[in-house]
Amino acid sequence: MIVVAGEALIDLVPQRAAGDRTDSATPAPLLPRLGGGPFNTAVALGRLGSPAAFCSRISEDVFGDMLMEGLRAAGVDTSLVQRGHEPTTLAVAALGPDGSAGFGFYAEGSADRLFELPHALPPEVRALALGTCALVLEPGASAYEALLRRESSRGVFTLLDPNIRPAVIPDADAYRTRFTGWLPSVTLLKLSVDDAEWLGGVPAEWTARGPSAVVLTRGAEGLSVWTADGTEVSVPAAEVSVVDTIGAGDAVNAALLHALATRDALSPAGVVGLGSSGWREILTFAAESAAEVCARAGA
Repeated sequence: MIVVAGEALIDLVPQRAAGDRTDSATPAPLLPRLGGGPFNTAVALGRLGSPAAFCSRISEDVFGDMLMEGLRAAGVDTSLVQRGHEPTTLAVAALGPDGSAGFGFYAEGSADRLFELPHALPPEVRALALGTCALVLEPGASAYEALLRRESSRGVFTLLDPNIRPAVIPDADAYRTRFTGWLPSVTLLKLSVDDAEWLGGVPAEWTARGPSAVVLTRGAEGLSVWTADGTEVSVPAAEVSVVDTIGAGDAVNAALLHALATRDALSPAGVVGLGSSGWREILTFAAESAAEVCARAGA
């Protein structure tokens, strides 16, 4: 089983009719879509056929019920989900001409911020994935950080996707310091070029601090990986007519974990042992998965 921990929320996505310009002065209606980086990753894992569980705190409101149903429909185990009466976090998406998305968040007092550290995860757990706002917004962020450190210390493979949202990070320098402190507990670090620029680091520097591999997504330029033993591989992006990029990075997370699991490579030695040919296959699969998401509205 692969456990994904972090927020589940509702994306409010602009819906324009065919032919409408993205810079039109007329506001597009906002349609609710199930979302949140960790939620999307868990759903994608379920759709790929990997045994997956979601670990979070989800509201008992109507949106929360929709999110729970979305997890179950994808075959994701929800036994680790905590429920609360607080409202669901909302993320309002703003789409650029190329389909890229920026977000404004309504997260004050929301259910997922009150996540509490669960008891030991089931013994069949092989990997844990975390990231995004869950590791920023307190008090839940400290509980997710404790989960990362605890599970890593007992040998669970860990994937970290920081998925930087500057609007929700109150102290950039403090976050960068925390990020560096997480690296010894991370097996696979996956981030975008925008994340890397904001964090101010490079893959070789990060692998030296703990991760066995760093995967960098470069949008239309494709994906690259650097491993601790010096392997470096890049693949092009898959061709696609982009509707929007919402959830593309989350699909990459799921594709990486699914591909590693099918190769019995969810370990530091397994990651390094893939070599150039193995990583090229995995990155190509991840690029195709991201393209599939970019062809549809929302995550």
